[in-house]
Amino acid sequence: MSALAGVAVALAAGPLGAFVVWRRMAYFGEATAHAAILGVAIALGFSISIFAGTLGAALAMALAVTSLSGRGLAMDTALGVAAHAALAVGLVSVSFLSGVRVDLSAYLFGDILAVGRSDLAVIWAGALAVLALIVWRWTALLTVTVSEELATASGLDPGRERLVLTVALALVVAVAIQVVGALLIVAMLIVPAAAARPWSRTPEAMALIASGIGALSALAGLWGSYHFDTPAGPSIVVAASCAFALSLAVPRRA
Repeated sequence: MSALAGVAVALAAGPLGAFVVWRRMAYFGEATAHAAILGVAIALGFSISIFAGTLGAALAMALAVTSLSGRGLAMDTALGVAAHAALAVGLVSVSFLSGVRVDLSAYLFGDILAVGRSDLAVIWAGALAVLALIVWRWTALLTVTVSEELATASGLDPGRERLVLTVALALVVAVAIQVVGALLIVAMLIVPAAAARPWSRTPEAMALIASGIGALSALAGLWGSYHFDTPAGPSIVVAASCAFALSLAVPRRA
């Protein structure tokens, strides 16, 4: 089940990660992922599912950052404030929960080995929803990424497509928190996509290759975790980083 969970997250993170790399949204993803810890605190405090809590918090953070960036604040400043504030508030909030024993490391770095059947069903449902959303809006998202002016001239609404990416990112954060944890989710978005870039001739190829690299990294990381007794989540990211290091040897296209 752990392998299936890792593959599910990788399949969803691949194409979404390609857009994160193209649009230089790594900090945006980090802020959204850090908000997941606040979502965990909310879920535990109100006795709702961790998935619902993290999804709500991640989505709220993504929308809040988008709003802040439109008020004259530099994007990196807004993201830095939002990301660290959400993480700190989440950690402090968890400490106030009486009668609840929480292993924060499981949410910070993932606990893929503890994934059960119900968790696996939620992870796959969320991953398939992200894939369906991206496939549905692929052409529009790609057009907006290339040029917002071109997208507007073509009758597309750049704001709506940004909202699609925001929802997809929040979904990935919600399903990935148990696999790699809040601190490593962004790595699973950008590292496989960055590794796929030199091997890709088209955007579609990059998205597919990124998913493949992510899936192989999940399996390799779990194998390494089993044989070397290392943490599973970080091991998956190490495997993806090795793939990126190998991609550096590929000649860059002009």
